[in-house]
Amino acid sequence: MTTPPPSAPPPYGQPSPGPQPGYPGFAPAAPPAYRGQPPAYAGPGGSLPRKRPRQPVQMWDVVLTIVFLVALIVYTALASFAGLFLVMASDSCGVRDCSTELITTGWLIGTLVPWAVLVGAAIWAIVFMVKRRLAFYIPLLGAVGVTLVLVIAFFVTSAGVPTA
Repeated sequence: MTTPPPSAPPPYGQPSPGPQPGYPGFAPAAPPAYRGQPPAYAGPGGSLPRKRPRQPVQMWDVVLTIVFLVALIVYTALASFAGLFLVMASDSCGVRDCSTELITTGWLIGTLVPWAVLVGAAIWAIVFMVKRRLAFYIPLLGAVGVTLVLVIAFFVTSAGVPTA
């Protein structure tokens, strides 16, 4: 069997001999894919590919995270209470020249910033629990953050009181 020679294009104004709309064998071109749409191919089972199944909830992690968050609330309250006593650094300022700005700044840092660390750690832990990721260590990191804030507040306050 021989293949026929290529045919010349039809004269101007004549329809092409290929498939045309309304005739058998004509298939319109597929519309372009838009972003965000799933691919237009089917998987081996004839269905579209599916997302990965979500991880199961790990109950021990949820319980431990909640217990640690409650402990972090108590620890933050105690740290903030300790921060209130930083104002006593100004007791010896009657005899010496002290920087009341530094003492006040250290006192405010030690009293208020631990609560901001608590709120940040709580939000972060809740987001991790909703995403079903391990979250028990986040309140522990929050406790380290509260401790660091209190230490920084002590240093700022002590910088406002000159040594004898």
